[in-house]
Amino acid sequence: MRPERRPIVLCADDYGLSAGVSRGIRALAEAGRLSATGAMTNLPAFAREAPALRAFDGRIGLGLHLTLTAGAPLAAMPRLAPAGSLPPLGRLMRMAFAGALDGGEIAAEIARQLDAFEEAIGRPPDFVDGHQHVHVLPGIRGALLATLARRGLSGRLWLRDPADRLAAIRARPSAPKAALVRTLALGFRAAAARQGFPTNRGFSGFSDFASGEAFAPAFERAFSHPGPAPLVMCHPGEVDDELRALDPVVESRPAELAYLASDRFADFLDRAGLVLAPSPVAVSAAVQAG
Repeated sequence: MRPERRPIVLCADDYGLSAGVSRGIRALAEAGRLSATGAMTNLPAFAREAPALRAFDGRIGLGLHLTLTAGAPLAAMPRLAPAGSLPPLGRLMRMAFAGALDGGEIAAEIARQLDAFEEAIGRPPDFVDGHQHVHVLPGIRGALLATLARRGLSGRLWLRDPADRLAAIRARPSAPKAALVRTLALGFRAAAARQGFPTNRGFSGFSDFASGEAFAPAFERAFSHPGPAPLVMCHPGEVDDELRALDPVVESRPAELAYLASDRFADFLDRAGLVLAPSPVAVSAAVQAG
């Protein structure tokens, strides 16, 4: 007997990071192997790749992958990016926890990245999350929630909560990394709810970004112990020079792309009784209806 079908969100991060990453994500979306993707609207490739993404509007969830640690901001940020380039994650975190971020400067860049998404796609995003989970950091989460609320988006989009239960985290790959992000995200879901933004409940997909024969079973463990409205992140893509210049995660991306496009992944979803859904809101509605 087949298990009862359970909806789950599978979201590919980093659309617009490079042409190869964007092309790989579109191929998976076309094949029905993804249900959402987040776009990095501050990077040069996004403007080139956005027209092709519009074809998937209404077919998968389309979101903003807020980026404060890669590429350049969309306008001057003297405090965060005095030389014109956004800082690495370590420096951003030190500034965040030292209270050294300029809230107005951060809010203005969030607004610019939202504007770039709306201009390219023709509407606000279905969701917002953060590249390297920066959206939950002190000095950023408040600016994000306030900016979204001022734009009248409360109740109109959902936000990624990159935390999960410790028991679930321990059963999956890269548990130390997942536990650290869980700590950073403490209180985020409650703060989002107070502003009227739903979130996923259950989060996985942390990886050591290694490739090889162990990749597929490790990735499948990301679907274990799901929460009531779970989300799994992934980072598929084709490798190109643009990617190599911008991001250290390179060789694992084609491995993820190949696995997600494979018969093995389709068989895994079938055996596990999983069906892909575009948002945690859709997951919750399906659970309540079923």
